[in-house]
This record gives sequence, C-alpha cells and structure tokens, in this order.
Amino acid sequence: MAARLKRALPAPLLGITLLLLAPSAAGCAGQGRGNGDTARADSVALSDTAALWSEEADLTRDAMHYADSVVATLSPERRAGMLFMPASYGRGDRATLARITEYASTLHVGGIVLLRGDLRGAAVIADSLARMGGPGLFIAVDAENGLRMRFEDAPEFPWSRELGRLTDDQLLYEFGSELARECRAVGINMVLGPVMDVVPGNGSHGLMRKRSLGSDPRRVADLAMAYARGVEEGNVISVAKHFPGHGSATSDSHRALGEISASREVIESVDLYPFRRYAAEGLSGVMVGHLSVRALDTVRRPAVVSPVVMHDVLRGELGFDGLVITDALNMEGAMGVKGWQAIAAGADMVIAPSDTRGEIRALLQAMSDGRIDTAIVADRCRRILFYKYLIGLDRPHPIPDIDAAVAEVGIDAPAVRDSITIALRRNMSRTLRPK
Repeated sequence: MAARLKRALPAPLLGITLLLLAPSAAGCAGQGRGNGDTARADSVALSDTAALWSEEADLTRDAMHYADSVVATLSPERRAGMLFMPASYGRGDRATLARITEYASTLHVGGIVLLRGDLRGAAVIADSLARMGGPGLFIAVDAENGLRMRFEDAPEFPWSRELGRLTDDQLLYEFGSELARECRAVGINMVLGPVMDVVPGNGSHGLMRKRSLGSDPRRVADLAMAYARGVEEGNVISVAKHFPGHGSATSDSHRALGEISASREVIESVDLYPFRRYAAEGLSGVMVGHLSVRALDTVRRPAVVSPVVMHDVLRGELGFDGLVITDALNMEGAMGVKGWQAIAAGADMVIAPSDTRGEIRALLQAMSDGRIDTAIVADRCRRILFYKYLIGLDRPHPIPDIDAAVAEVGIDAPAVRDSITIALRRNMSRTLRPK
C-alpha cells in the first residue's frame, strides 16, 4: 500500500524501496566527498526517508494488529454483515435514518453507498453512524463529476469525457484533492472512482463514452492516477472501476451483462494497463464489473463471480492487495449473482444487494454448510478492518456542526472548477486554431 491514506507500505515493498534508495544515496555521498554540504544533504535525505518508512511500517503493524484483534471478537453474524454495503438515498429524513440504523446496528454491515440526495442528508447520515461507535462504516459515493453526481446542492465538475482532454495531470490531482476535502467535510470516506475504462476509438455505448477519460490507455492511466492520488492523499479511499475494463462493451451493465470480445493481447495492452498502474502504486480499492471477458475466463459469467478474473488476474498477475469490491448486485448485468458467490470468488465487499438481510442470511448458510470456508470470510473482514483503521474508523468522529460542514463543501470548489474550465477552453482553442 502506498502512503496515500497516511498509511504504511507493506514490509516487502518497504524493503525493496530502501534497497533501491540506499545505493543511490551512497553514490551521491561518494560523489560529494569534496562538497560537505552535498554529503550532509544526502545524509539528511536518506535519514528522513528511512524515518518515513519506519513510521509507515509501524502504522501497517498497528493496522494489522487492530484488524486481527477485532476479527477475533466478532460473531459469525457480524463477520458476514461486514462484507455488505447496501445502498441508500442520501437523505436525512426519519425513514432513511431508521433504515440506516437497522443496517448498522442490526445487520452489522460494513458500509453504505449513498445514492441521490443532498449534502445535509449525507452529513446527517455520516454523523448518525459515527455516533454508534467503532469500527465505523465505509460511506461511499459515486462522484465522477464531483459530488453533484449524487447530491443536488453540491459543486459540479466536468464529466470524465471532458476531463480526458486536459493536458495537465496536476489539474486532475487538484480535482481529486478538492473532492476528498468535500467528502471529509460531510463524513464520506470512500469515492467509487476513478473510472479506468478505456473506450476504443470506434466508440462504445453512450454512457461509457461519457464516463471514460479516453481511448489512450496510458493517458487514461496518467489522469486517473493523478485523480486517485489526490483523493487518497486527502485520506479518502479511492476505488478504481470497472475491472477488468468496461470500455469496449457494447451494452450497459445496468441493463445486461457486458460482453468483451477483445483478444488477450488487446486486453493486456489496453484494458488492464490502467489497473496495472493503479495496483503498482499501491492504491486502495478496485471495483469489479458485471462483465464477461472470454479472453480471461472461458466461462460466460460476470467477473464478480469469476475466481479467474479476481484471484488469478487481479490478485495474481496484477499483484493487487487492496479492497476488491463488486459493482452493484441490483443491476441487471449481475444476472442474479448471490453475494456469497462473489465473496467465495474473491470479492471483499458486495455493493447494493437487492435484499441485504437475505444475502447475509445466505452467506451464513454457505458458511455453515461448507460452501465457503469461514477462514475466507475472516480474511475478508481482516482486510476491511485494516483499511478502516487507516482512515480512522477505529474511532469514528461525529460531525460537530452540520450547517458548517455543508457550507464548507463549496469553499474551494469554484476555484478548482474554474482552473479546469479555463484549461479545457485553452485546449479547445488550440485545437480549433488554423494551422
């Protein structure tokens, strides 16, 4: 894991990093024997780097200890519930809060995905959940054009199709950073983005063209990574989507299973490229889509129930060790997939099941009759708790002033949005200028 969420690198990556740094620093020191200032600067830099890695290694150890200790105390019912993230409207009305309370205190879910609503509703929900104590819940939202995608009174940013025209990656970083600030203000701690789907030059279905950063996998990766770093350095979890790549699907997985017919070579060089970069950076989450990719898995089934896609490719070939989250199971493309099947295949968390209580009951039954090993469920809980610790959900904090939190969301958004708009106009004028 990269140091994005004020968190630590795992020991293997830490060791490799120090090994790579040490010869370089030693070489610089050797070259600087005639220059005491240079040698001292090199020594200080190496010392600071070692101290940073040591601090992060300590945080990793603490997070692992926390996860292990909490899992050991959980009943099977609590372990099963933690793997689900039902969807809820982002409203602060009594009925919504009652439903949220049932999810958290009775079903013991691990998170909530917020749908349409407003900023006050989101803040009220987050505040209510925080007051229930730890471990807190992931509170996730789609925010591809900012929080306005879900909250009617939030600042709005351009869609990915427009952002893909930017030539300055720093603007995407600033967008991600601003989004993280807005999320934290109202208690949201997980963003279901960036979109890493690469749309081919001859197009895809309309919805994905709007949501994709473009057709060049390297450019998509550059922009998406800048966005994700901004989000995670703001102490909010990013979730790259939709693995293993929705760009060339001809159907919308909200309505039908997406079919990807590209060859393995194309999948490797185009669709998987941004996700490979994301995994190498050590970022936090990947959402697996309702896609059948025959070049990866010869069985026609949604990737969310494919151990080949999730275990062999995502975990094995790409080396991703973060959270693996399903796309919403209430979509038609899920083809009636059951939550326990997705978990058995490799998912850590299941988003938006149609019947959360029934899905938890089905998982408990699968654990009881041996269709899924209880050790697998414990492992999934351990990873979830690890990430919760990194963003402070071991001790969640209520929002002291809801009105101030809602007002804070709009403080910097206009400046960041204007910078992006000006850059887009400048790029457009250059494109249209006669040669």
